Amino acid sequence: MELMFGALLFHLLLYCATQTSGVTIQTVPAVDSEGIIQTKLEKTVSLVCQPDGGHEADEELQWLRNGFAVHLTEENRMGHSSVCVTPVLYEDNGATFTCRRRNNATATASVTLNVTYRPQLSGSEEVSVEEESMLVLPCDIWANPPVSSVSWSLNGSAVDLLAGGFSVTNDGFTSTISADKVEKSLHEGTYQCTAESPIYGSHNKKFIVTLTDKTLTIPLMPFIAGMVVVFFTVLLAVASRWNRIRKGVVTCFRWVRSAVHRQIQTVEERNNRQLKRNILKTAAFRLFS
Repeated sequence: MELMFGALLFHLLLYCATQTSGVTIQTVPAVDSEGIIQTKLEKTVSLVCQPDGGHEADEELQWLRNGFAVHLTEENRMGHSSVCVTPVLYEDNGATFTCRRRNNATATASVTLNVTYRPQLSGSEEVSVEEESMLVLPCDIWANPPVSSVSWSLNGSAVDLLAGGFSVTNDGFTSTISADKVEKSLHEGTYQCTAESPIYGSHNKKFIVTLTDKTLTIPLMPFIAGMVVVFFTVLLAVASRWNRIRKGVVTCFRWVRSAVHRQIQTVEERNNRQLKRNILKTAAFRLFS
């Protein structure tokens, strides 16, 4: 009987030692029973880890964020270790921080951040669209927790999807309303996207849509094709008449050269006659003087 009681006491002590030979994480804000820390954007989260029992001052500790080591200073490793997340960002949502003993990787404790944030909807945006073109209005509804509902209105009334030929899509991140061939009488006005958050309430954004007259556009590819056809037509026409064109150019050149030559001869003859007159005048002057 004493032997059985001693064995039971030994196993009980061994069980307690195993349970307490781990680490504990103290957090601000407090962690819930499921190891989740509720926080918000731009806030600060403080984590402090220490070995269970608090008497192992020479125990080296490690921090992991989503399985990757967190850089710690030398004095922030021994006995107890702290990590501060500030400011809390979108990327921190769902991040798991794990503290463990360096010499015993099985002695670990973990906490996970749940970052809540509202849908980023506010203000207004002006949109200009040509008639008969496509209208697309995207509404960013990304939030944590996800929004409970999204609605669209036009000039203060719920959008009539059938009458306006609208379609609405929602992938959990963006709600988009679109229409193919817009008409001024049906689609111009002020659109409003409204998202309901279970924590942050109602948020909305306005789109002031103005329709402009349709502009005449020249299709680029047919225009280029037409210019290519014209170019090669002219090129072939020139090539087919090249001999005639060449003969005409040669004849024109010869005529110009002949005309220039005749003009030069005329000038030379005129100069010669003037020279002869000057000589005769000079001789007569000397003869009678």
